[in-house]
Amino acid sequence: MRVGGFRRRKPRLLSVVVPVYNVAEYVADSLDSILHQPLREVCAIEVVVVDDGSTDGSAEIVKEIAAKDPRVTLITQPNSGVSIARHAGIEATTGDLLTFVDPDDILPRDAWSSMVKSLRRTGSDFAVGSAERLTLVNGEERRYVTPLMRRNHTRTRLRCRIEDAPLMLADVFVWNKIFQRAFWTDNAITFPERTRYQDQVALTQAFLAAKTFDVLTDVVYDWRVRSDLSSATQKRAQVANLIERIDTKRQTVALVAGSGSGKLMRTLRTEILPIDMWEHFRAAVTPTTEDPDRYWSLLREAVHEFWYDAGVPFEETTVPRGQRLMAWLVWQDRRDALADLIAMIDEQGPGRAIEAFATREELPVGL
Repeated sequence: MRVGGFRRRKPRLLSVVVPVYNVAEYVADSLDSILHQPLREVCAIEVVVVDDGSTDGSAEIVKEIAAKDPRVTLITQPNSGVSIARHAGIEATTGDLLTFVDPDDILPRDAWSSMVKSLRRTGSDFAVGSAERLTLVNGEERRYVTPLMRRNHTRTRLRCRIEDAPLMLADVFVWNKIFQRAFWTDNAITFPERTRYQDQVALTQAFLAAKTFDVLTDVVYDWRVRSDLSSATQKRAQVANLIERIDTKRQTVALVAGSGSGKLMRTLRTEILPIDMWEHFRAAVTPTTEDPDRYWSLLREAVHEFWYDAGVPFEETTVPRGQRLMAWLVWQDRRDALADLIAMIDEQGPGRAIEAFATREELPVGL
């Protein structure tokens, strides 16, 4: 169709998938931040909410919102987990663009315009923006950008390839990206089921499959850290949590190994896989940790598998020195020494504690 001598572009439709499970306290604010995105000149949106068997009234809240806004569709299913909920949502969408929002998070005022415009300009397979962690401390809102997020988004990089930016493999979040729907479906990108860390596998698939992607500096997502300790990432001391973390890392290693890139694998082992291990090192010596002997055994096996047996000692990773020292003690099977080190760090701070610990130990190069 031509208007005034110019061909009118077919309007784009951004499909937003929102999996919901017992988030009655948050879901209305989350959907409100989605529905008030200023996208009229860029694209239209549809919002597919999948209620995953909520029992706290979440579905009823969404029904009320959907009754007032035809852009919102509610799907209900028996509780099956976030991965299956997301897959159901994807199946129900019709847009040529695809993104995801978790229902306990919110979006900045204009989260998506820059990404949609970038994809229209470059034709890349997806666009990725920065994200801020949002916490409440004594009723005051605090914002924080993780060091790796900051490093990855210091400058705009259009039509980027993963070989040119291997550290982007650390951006293991689905919600700060907009995908070409055809790219997602053609590459059969899927979230592993029944795990709390499904994003890492799906996003590794996406980065490896993409011909190009756009990296933007804009903050496009506010990631809420819930104070009720109910989110998956706040349950490190559970054996199931550790097992799921290990399985996710194992799948990620297999995917990157399949790419045949030594550069990507080296970056994965030294800069990406170690990032969250310190939380499990701490959990291993916490009095409330579930089945501590089994937890310790699983943790030691993981440290061997992903680093020492793979020829990349944890001492060669880029995480802070204290975390490298914790891993070395796990590898050495020295649980009591690890507990002492963590107690010293909590009492004296990392710098003084590590120096004091080093005076009584013969540490390897790198520590």
